[in-house]
Amino acid sequence: MDSGLLFSFLAVDLLLVCVPGADWAYVIAAALRGRPVTRAVAGLVSGYALHTALATAGLAVLVAGSPRLLTVLTVAGAGYLLWLGWGVLRRPAVPGAAERSADDRGLFLRGATISGLNPKGLLLYLSVLPQFLTLHGTHLPVAVQTAAMGLLHMACCAAVYLTVGTLARALLSARPAAARAVTRTSGAAMLGIGAFLLVERLATL
Repeated sequence: MDSGLLFSFLAVDLLLVCVPGADWAYVIAAALRGRPVTRAVAGLVSGYALHTALATAGLAVLVAGSPRLLTVLTVAGAGYLLWLGWGVLRRPAVPGAAERSADDRGLFLRGATISGLNPKGLLLYLSVLPQFLTLHGTHLPVAVQTAAMGLLHMACCAAVYLTVGTLARALLSARPAAARAVTRTSGAAMLGIGAFLLVERLATL
């Protein structure tokens, strides 16, 4: 596999992962509410593991070639972002407001759902990743290249989101006002991105 293409993909992928969005908001909220950041991040990464498996199996190509199916997935992701954003605005994370109890059991599953329906993830696997695949002049099958880049994306997500969660807990736990401002900004961003994606996709129908 071309190492130059791999490093180029890594650079683009890190830029995308480092752009705050639904994943960031989820990790920050989990950190500020005293929930296990590692479990939240593991859920997010598992959602991208599903994306990687589907892309490796060639289903991503089928989705990209089916405007109707792509529209359904994009609308579902945008709608989920709107729901999450509204929930964050209504109940911004407050440091020390531990809500462990039974809700921790769903922390992993909710993270997987967020990343699984994240439009940014769909964009990466359906539009960005295929541009870095070498179709000719390589001994590695396209499926192997896809799996390698998918695993690289998952590693980037794990590293960045664990860092975000750790820093959020360390820097915002003693600053309730700043914590509310950060989470409300994340919620507003999710509403804006969700609305934009929804309008843009529906406008193409």
